Amino acid sequence: MKKSYGVKRCSEANTIDANWEKPFWREIEPAEIGLSRWPVQSEHLPKSEVKLQYDDHELYVIFRVQDQYVRAVTTQIHGEVWKDSCVEFFFAPNPNQPNAYFNVEINCCGVLLMRHHTGPRQNSRFLEIADCRQIRIASSASGPIRHEISKPLTWTLEYAVPLNILAHYTEIEKPAPGVIWHGNFYKCADDSSHPHWITWSPVPSKTPNFHRPDCFGVLEFAE
Repeated sequence: MKKSYGVKRCSEANTIDANWEKPFWREIEPAEIGLSRWPVQSEHLPKSEVKLQYDDHELYVIFRVQDQYVRAVTTQIHGEVWKDSCVEFFFAPNPNQPNAYFNVEINCCGVLLMRHHTGPRQNSRFLEIADCRQIRIASSASGPIRHEISKPLTWTLEYAVPLNILAHYTEIEKPAPGVIWHGNFYKCADDSSHPHWITWSPVPSKTPNFHRPDCFGVLEFAE
């Protein structure tokens, strides 16, 4: 069954600092990224959570991961961050184009990859670097982490996506009470010693495949 998450409008300004415990996030319920179905992955399934809020100008996202076997080799925007300890947010911001979506993938040290697709892996376009640099990102982990950290490590990642940069690539339904987007959240680490692929809303594919807008859950914006 597809998941649903209510996205509240924030009532205060937010400093992007990766602080999961600050008042801005304290009353917001998390979505748990906890579904795994692929037998090729390791026994390491880190507890991963995400929270969202919005205002008229930005969409705010924060992840917390209770991780282990952490690596972060990629240092360049649009690099292969999914091979690192990574969290991902895929979302379709126009209900009239349910198969058109953005994928935001950021490793645990805050290195970003972001693209827009008109369909599953179709007409894929990286966001311009100038647009990427408008996305405010903070992480509790510093990097790069070239030698895998094998001991348990809890890390947080927070970012704010300006809504106006999304409109450079597609028409969007601007967040407001009653507006519905669709999306999914993921945790992965393809090249770690303990690879894993975990989802929020279920993806019934035989092998890991996050590019499944047909499996996106509901993101319902509220007051």
